[in-house]
Amino acid sequence: MKNKENIVKAVNRNVRSSPRKINNLLKNIRGKKADMAIRDLSFARQRVAAEIKKTVQSAIANAENNNQYDIDNLYVKEAYVGKSIVLKRFRARAKGRASGIKKPYSNLTIVLSENFKKREETHGTKS
Repeated sequence: MKNKENIVKAVNRNVRSSPRKINNLLKNIRGKKADMAIRDLSFARQRVAAEIKKTVQSAIANAENNNQYDIDNLYVKEAYVGKSIVLKRFRARAKGRASGIKKPYSNLTIVLSENFKKREETHGTKS
């Protein structure tokens, strides 16, 4: 039961990028501290890194405002992406033909958790 109490999440729906491209960036931030994840996303070259960064910052704000968590102890517990809508467009080709263009969207979920072990260790060294 304690495990479910100390998680907070943020969901960003209909991000204009394919899940495959987003997942490459999410691999890099899983398990990291929240502030380190934001730093890494700030310097990532991909366009979608800004959307992921906004979602992580939203999850941090949710943890701080709704649950009164200490933001220094937050880490990325889960980060996953799923498929959303796909816009189907076409490009005119020669001889009256058409070739399809798919523009995929994604649903992005970031789950943060508070790391109690580090807090206990710091309290243990002070006493």
